[in-house]
Amino acid sequence: MTDTSDTPHEPARRPKRERGALESLLTVTLGMEVLAVIFGTLAINGLDVAPPGIVFGVGGALVLLLLIATRVVRYRWGVWFGHVLQVVLLSTGFIEILAAVTAAIFVGFWIYCFVKGTQLDAATRAAT
Repeated sequence: MTDTSDTPHEPARRPKRERGALESLLTVTLGMEVLAVIFGTLAINGLDVAPPGIVFGVGGALVLLLLIATRVVRYRWGVWFGHVLQVVLLSTGFIEILAAVTAAIFVGFWIYCFVKGTQLDAATRAAT
């Protein structure tokens, strides 16, 4: 038999923060955009449109900004930061037109998730 009375107790864990529908949906969209930017960076590098250092530098910066946005989307200013990043992603169309097409699809996801998440959060607040 093992005696568990002398084992140190684990400190009480802080309860998980409740995430709203808006935060959850926008985080998923930003996560998918990270993957799209990674693969888009590789594709644009293969087209020899710009030097590889510039392509990977800009792609890496976009990935970093999108990852930061996934963490700050819980705040109102973080959602606006995400809006700005959507415009930045659309501007990649100046480099490659198919990048703009892909970005436009993700902007559509972003808008849908923003509207639907706002509606779901409002319905949740009204129900409680």
